[in-house]
Amino acid sequence: MAVTQREIERKYESDAGSLPELTGAAGIAAVLDKGVAELDAVYYDTADERLAAAGLTLRRRTGGTDAGWHLKLPVAPGVRDEIRAPLSDTVPDEIAALVRARVRSARLVPVVRLRSVRDVRHLLDADGGLLAEASADTVTAERLNRAGGTARWTEIEVELADGGDPAFLDAVEKRLREAGVRPSKSPSKLARALEETGGTHRRAGRRARPVTAGDHVLAYLREQREVLLDCDPAVRRDLPDSVHRMRVATRRMRSTLRSFGAVLDRAVTDPLAAELKWLAGELGADRDQEVLAERLTTALAALPPALVLGPVPERLSAWAEARHGSTRGHLIAVLDSGRYMALLDTLDALLADPPLREKAAAEPEKVLARAVREDREKAVRLIDAALGLPPGHERDLALHEARKKAKRTRYAAEAAAPALGAPARSLAGSMKSLTALLGDHQDSVMARRTLRELSAVAHAAGEDTFTYGLLYGGQEQRAARAEARLPELRQRAYESGRGAG
Repeated sequence: MAVTQREIERKYESDAGSLPELTGAAGIAAVLDKGVAELDAVYYDTADERLAAAGLTLRRRTGGTDAGWHLKLPVAPGVRDEIRAPLSDTVPDEIAALVRARVRSARLVPVVRLRSVRDVRHLLDADGGLLAEASADTVTAERLNRAGGTARWTEIEVELADGGDPAFLDAVEKRLREAGVRPSKSPSKLARALEETGGTHRRAGRRARPVTAGDHVLAYLREQREVLLDCDPAVRRDLPDSVHRMRVATRRMRSTLRSFGAVLDRAVTDPLAAELKWLAGELGADRDQEVLAERLTTALAALPPALVLGPVPERLSAWAEARHGSTRGHLIAVLDSGRYMALLDTLDALLADPPLREKAAAEPEKVLARAVREDREKAVRLIDAALGLPPGHERDLALHEARKKAKRTRYAAEAAAPALGAPARSLAGSMKSLTALLGDHQDSVMARRTLRELSAVAHAAGEDTFTYGLLYGGQEQRAARAEARLPELRQRAYESGRGAG
């Protein structure tokens, strides 16, 4: 079974090839010699090295105290999550699943072998507690997947102990710099090995600055594509907010394809937009359940205990856990499906060879501004039409449609912001506030539907349903407050969008 460890470390280069004296620096009371370990790691990737391009590393390592399969996923600069699985001859299924969105139908093959002689030191505080592990690694790299040579270097690593303060690494780095040690130019051993052993390692770098309308739209789509791929393993690991972020990236891409039909030929992009809609819907089942459960739990906790009659907390908790378990299993099946993999392939193909229309080559100010303006005006008209309806089911549906159009306007403004500047950013901010309000209204609609269902089940079981009615009334009032604020935010969004369109 795989386990996860958060790795916070820094890498350095030194002409001396050894650790300088650290005792007395940064609260280090003692430096304990832990001996020398010999490590042998084979790194796996696709033939075109997709994992390395995305900053992921997958290795099979023997030697040392943590032999096994290791997958490292970037979290932030100098911070990675390391997923470890026991040693085996082939990539464990649970690790293979975490890179499936990147690998797809390609094979994982050995690309580099790294053999390291590691001289390890433990940095201890005055009480003998571990602050960090420092090591000097003499590394020999050998390219395995293509013609290339070998490379050899020495690097220093300082890895923070579990639960340690990252500020400690800053203090250690100050001491290392004073001793002539330099931060490494490569983010990982693998990255350095790929560079120094030859070949044509594909690195994810900066693209040229967007100039045309098409450049800006494609840059936004590529950005969201990367967010989606980065979120895939996080969703599989059930990390907080991962489903939401993946769903938003999916919606942003779909909205962009629809909003900028003057740039990208919709005859080509509409089938992809339909598949993105499908994926967003599948992601939504789990995300909507998560939001709804949190909303109802919070509302229940806010009630005085005297008003909670019957086993309401237990019933709500059982409902939330049962729904999450069923939706999660379905979601993982979706991410493992051929349909999802085909969607990713289609998206990559479109970005590699985009169906640009004539206006894609035009200056972005007019082309993008017009698309943003049209989306904004449609959203405002839908809000006005919804507010003209009497309170009830039809108004709720109309406000939900207005919310979707307002989101599309927000995403179009975000995509256009690098070209249109402050007016587009202002519109995106106003539309974000507007959609948050409309989202709160829609959540209250769904919460009331759920409360009716739970109340019916409780009644059939002979339980008191008073608390469900109280919660229902609270959600009804919350929706009314949202509707009361809507004209103000609608006007603010309309006015902020004038400069953008």
